Amino acid sequence: MEKTENELSNIIIGCAIEVHRQLGPGLLESAYQECLYFELKNQGLNVVKEKPIPIIYKDVKLDHGYRLDLLVNNKVVIEIKTVEAFTEVHTAQVLTYLKLGNYKLGLLLNFYVSSLKSGIKRIIN
Repeated sequence: MEKTENELSNIIIGCAIEVHRQLGPGLLESAYQECLYFELKNQGLNVVKEKPIPIIYKDVKLDHGYRLDLLVNNKVVIEIKTVEAFTEVHTAQVLTYLKLGNYKLGLLLNFYVSSLKSGIKRIIN
């Protein structure tokens, strides 16, 4: 049976907490991305890394678009950060990805925190 966005979100957050528990804060985004990718694949999920999202401008599809850090089961967008604190720009970035890709749920994960629970933000389109 196909998992809902909320079910996927719970699995993703559990995996992200495990990655943070193992690695701690202070590494590059790419390290967390690789490890989270590994954990999610281990859960049997369909995960795409660096998924391109084209820009549609005046009905023309331009290849110079954006890349999602991770896309899970073609439903949940994951954006990974290692920043002091989230800003409005980070939220806007995920919301833009959700709109461009027509996805409902995005997770903004900040691994630069002492406890990952304080570095999770759910964004709904």
